[in-house]
Amino acid sequence: MFSFFSKYYSSLLRSISLIVIMLFLCFANALKAQAPQFSQFYAAPLYLAPSFTGATDGSRISLNWRNQWPQLSGTFVTYAFAFDHYFHNYNSGVGLLFFRDQAGSANLATTNVGILYSYNFKVNQNWTMRPGLHFLYSQRTIDYNKLVFGDQLSLDDDGLPSSQTTLDTEGVRYFDASTSLLAYTRNVWLGFTFDHLMTPDQSMTSQESNIPLKISLYGGYRFKLNKPLTGVTEESISLTFLYKNQGPFNQFDIGTYWSKEPISIGLQYRGIPIFNNPIHGTFNNDAVVLMVALRTKSIRVGYSYDFTISNLLGSTGGSHEISIIYEFNQGKPGKKHDAIPCPTSPYTR
Repeated sequence: MFSFFSKYYSSLLRSISLIVIMLFLCFANALKAQAPQFSQFYAAPLYLAPSFTGATDGSRISLNWRNQWPQLSGTFVTYAFAFDHYFHNYNSGVGLLFFRDQAGSANLATTNVGILYSYNFKVNQNWTMRPGLHFLYSQRTIDYNKLVFGDQLSLDDDGLPSSQTTLDTEGVRYFDASTSLLAYTRNVWLGFTFDHLMTPDQSMTSQESNIPLKISLYGGYRFKLNKPLTGVTEESISLTFLYKNQGPFNQFDIGTYWSKEPISIGLQYRGIPIFNNPIHGTFNNDAVVLMVALRTKSIRVGYSYDFTISNLLGSTGGSHEISIIYEFNQGKPGKKHDAIPCPTSPYTR
């Protein structure tokens, strides 16, 4: 009797273990649709598009941190560090981007290190264009020691290996690339980015899991509320948008910024309300984002909070995000190139 119960108990635990593994692998593969993002996307310019590389008149360092849904277990935490410089003699920007995204109790993490390049040229008296390239090396890992499978708890040691030993613990590494094009005038900017051009396989199992091509469209318009006269602080309102598509998933951000040196305040909506989710039959709403930034001559510090308005309302804790941009070694006034008029650029033109 005890032997029968022991075998039954062991078989039940192995079945539960198999189900847990399958659910975990589905979750891990589904995360390719949960692309890391920043609500302050113009405060993470090199992550948005390589065309923003060298967008100042000298050197720039940018830091970004995002904590998404802190009330849920296994919150998404994202970091980015970037350095870029503009070479006036070559009309070129060169940069370095380090990025890490971590999620789940088992620390499912993606780490990227990449180099970026952009070229700046005038199309005519009004329009400037900046094509850009980004080549990166990526590593995707998980800490299996923080996972517990059913047959590891079995009281019946029949000599069979644990389910954990059948999984690859080395992670996966791959190369990838992005390209972008940005066009702008003194008050208008438009651009697009193609990410994951190599559609690399990110699977940590024997099943193939290629990252689908990600397409981003972005732009905006800045309305100047006064003229930049001597002794008068420039004041403006900017309208911005960002649309992203990756596989079957779409996302749209639209917002507005009010800026008067040294303060900038923004309000943003994320979602596509005119389309229903074909699976759940609910509107595709995600979040309303409130942003505030303070800028000195060389440093810009921003904070934003995402108010969740999806079905997860009240259970996520929203999302917190901090950005810091430091500009230094800026060129002489006579050498300055036309600045991109997006909200994180210097106010004076």
